[in-house]
Amino acid sequence: MIQGERRAMIRSDIPGLSLSRQCQILSISRSSIYYRPRGESRENLALMRRIDELFLKYPFYGSRQMVHHLAREGLRVGRHRIRRLMRLMGLQAIYRAPRTSKPHPGDRIHPYLLRGLTITRPDHVWCADITYIPDLHPGPARLPLSGGDHGLGQPPYVGLAPTPWTLGSASRP
Repeated sequence: MIQGERRAMIRSDIPGLSLSRQCQILSISRSSIYYRPRGESRENLALMRRIDELFLKYPFYGSRQMVHHLAREGLRVGRHRIRRLMRLMGLQAIYRAPRTSKPHPGDRIHPYLLRGLTITRPDHVWCADITYIPDLHPGPARLPLSGGDHGLGQPPYVGLAPTPWTLGSASRP
């Protein structure tokens, strides 16, 4: 249970159960029930508004660049203050992170099976590339044939049909 939820459970109108005992039962300090967080000052709110305007225009600005830009406008503020306000607003600079193409350690590495193989005759090596393109026309499912975009109208399609076969059958497709 979060401390805020436990703090909300404390009631001052329960006879025979003091606030001190309720805090002890809920495992929170007694001083925390009297604490009221202060909001941001008007100056910080105006600064946050300006940071938001700048961030919409320059989403790649971090706290350092934001400080330099505000200094050019005549606002002298510290980087840690800007960083705290940006974190409070949920703003984070958009930039290219290093090593973005590093594979995940759990990803499976597929071996290249044709390495060292000399292809000497027709039909020695086959490959398949089936890409499903949803057809907006009613009727049976169809896939476009490759090379069909010749600019002479609709590309030719091949129909798909299920082919039944059993594991022990001699006539497999």
